[in-house]
Amino acid sequence: MTLDLIIRRVDDVGRITLNRPKALHALTLAMVEAMAQALSGWRDDPSVARILIDHAEGTRGFCAGGDIRALADSVGGDGKLMEAFFTAEYRLNVLIHNYPKPVIALMDGIVMGGGVGISVHGAHRIATENTVFAMPETAIGLFTDVGAGWFLPRLSGYLGTWLALTGARLKGADVVAAGIATHYVADAAEFKSGLLNGSDVLLKSHLAEPAYAPHMAEINRAFAGDTVPEIITALEAGSDWGRAQAQILKTRCPVSMTVTLKHLRMGRAMTRFEDVMIQEYRLARRLTRRADFAEGVRAVVVDRDQNPRWSPAHADDVDNALITELFTPLSPELF
Repeated sequence: MTLDLIIRRVDDVGRITLNRPKALHALTLAMVEAMAQALSGWRDDPSVARILIDHAEGTRGFCAGGDIRALADSVGGDGKLMEAFFTAEYRLNVLIHNYPKPVIALMDGIVMGGGVGISVHGAHRIATENTVFAMPETAIGLFTDVGAGWFLPRLSGYLGTWLALTGARLKGADVVAAGIATHYVADAAEFKSGLLNGSDVLLKSHLAEPAYAPHMAEINRAFAGDTVPEIITALEAGSDWGRAQAQILKTRCPVSMTVTLKHLRMGRAMTRFEDVMIQEYRLARRLTRRADFAEGVRAVVVDRDQNPRWSPAHADDVDNALITELFTPLSPELF
């Protein structure tokens, strides 16, 4: 057990509350393992009807991801923490995806990386006015994981590809419009109170046009490209907004973007969630050992100069043989 989680029963609700506020509830290995243990125990317990995942009252949240700095430190050492974390995290994602009871995630705040993995695969994902969703992994030399290879390519058109490559943020009700959250509530506290007290809760699923709607035609045209350079070229030939997206892509890790694009295209064709997670485990094990990951963490998390030096520096120079190698099977695999 860990003090960074509060796990308890409230009548017929199994409740898991993230409680690591100084790190925006970023997940540690102990937190992931404790969540999996609780969910496994409640899965066949007839007195537990549904699960609520939220974050501690009065704290910022929901969950900013995994403890990236700790993982980077692990890779600089024996790498055992990194391997154990991804193994536990991805198995937790599968557990939530296949859970036989409703898993309700209250995405009230920042929802990034690992926070996406513990919310988006549940039956009910509740956005609020505080919700900020993003998958910013290409900015730190990684790729969009935690099951992103499954859900992002299944969003409308190429919306998921835009979100994955640029790390763009969606806020509030736009997270519902995108299909990432299932419902929207104006008052998170009222929602939780109603759920835990057995009262009726008003959920909204049909909302106003999202902020990204005016750009969807351009997103679908440009992000349909087969390669990152093709996507950048298409964006540069478009609107001011499109050219701004191209500039963002030029700051992201070229290998990470190339891997992410291929992963999403392959994930769209996969029919088993577990197969996506097996592929993600291969990529996570290998990408975290590349110098780009250490450099991305340095630039974004440690020094915060936002000036990473990628290798290679440009998407045109990414070696196809390297990409093929990153996707090859591991022994042993995740499952």
